[in-house]
This record gives sequence, structure tokens and C-alpha cells, in this order.
Amino acid sequence: MRVAGFVLVGGRSSRMGQNKARLRVDTRLLVELIASKVAAVADCVTLIGNPQAFSDLPFECLADLRSGLGPLAGLETALSNGRAEFNIVTSCDMPGILPDDLTRLLTVCRETQSLCAVARDADGRTHPLCAVYRGNCLPFVTAALDAGRLRLLDLLKELNAVEVPIDSILLNLNTPEEWVAWQAGQMA
Repeated sequence: MRVAGFVLVGGRSSRMGQNKARLRVDTRLLVELIASKVAAVADCVTLIGNPQAFSDLPFECLADLRSGLGPLAGLETALSNGRAEFNIVTSCDMPGILPDDLTRLLTVCRETQSLCAVARDADGRTHPLCAVYRGNCLPFVTAALDAGRLRLLDLLKELNAVEVPIDSILLNLNTPEEWVAWQAGQMA
């Protein structure tokens, strides 16, 4: 079973005030931390965003096929590459992602033959950017974009995504305060 990993790095980071993917975590960037967790499970890891902004990193970076349309466009770009039947898709701002959780998503997606397996964290929140999407989700993603339906949660309903409970709490680090709190160990 071939597995491709994608980390979305194309957001504007407007609430953070700087590029979230490039925040420092010890000796590396946040995107490198996330990518290393995805790499523990996937055969390859590709960033989806502005290639020029990440040319210094050891990852291929693909520009969105449709810029300015948010994470759904990033998902379209990932699936359009046809690298694998199973595609792990994460955002660059969820340091709580664990390789074991990604492995569980893969297992559930494969065993249930679902189009998508999505994480539901310990707080009961569904995370469409901590999920496994099969390659044959692409027509659904393209149709949603063509129709201007950009909400990932709506897409999950259309795909009849299987929600997979995980023990972790997945937080999106969107503000400087959330970043500082996470660094202080107050957010997991």
C-alpha cells in the first residue's frame, strides 16, 4: 500500500502575524516537526503552498492549483498528483499530531474501504486536516471547488468520512498566545 503525505503550508497566518509553518520549535521549524511525524508513516512527504517560501527545506513544495481558495484547494493539489491511493493530509499548525494516530487513520481507511478517515480528537472535534483521503476523493473535491463550496466539514459529509477517535487533543496554533501557551506545555 503506497502512502503519500502532504502538509498544507499555504495559509495566510493572519492571526499569528507571521508564517506559522516557519515558527521555531527547538532547532527546527514547526513544518519540519509536522513533516517528520507524517514521514514516519508515509512513503513521501510534500508541502502544499508557496514553493519559494519553502525552497530552503528538504521537501518538494507544490503551489495550489487554485490559489486563494483555502485548504480545500490544497487538498485538490495533493490529490491531483496521484502519488498514492492513500494520502495523509495535515496542516502545518497542529503539533499534537502523532504518527500512531496517522497509522490508525490509514488502517481504518483501508479496512473500511472508506473514501476518507478523519481524526476526532479527545475533545470531540473533527479535524479534516488530520485525515487520510483516498485518491478517488478528487472528483468530489473538484466539484466542491467548482461550485464554490469551500468548507472541508461539508466535504467530509459528502464523502461519508469515517471519524476515528484518537486520544490526542489536536490544537491549531493560530495566535501568538496559543503558540506561547503550547510552547510552555500548557497545550498538548
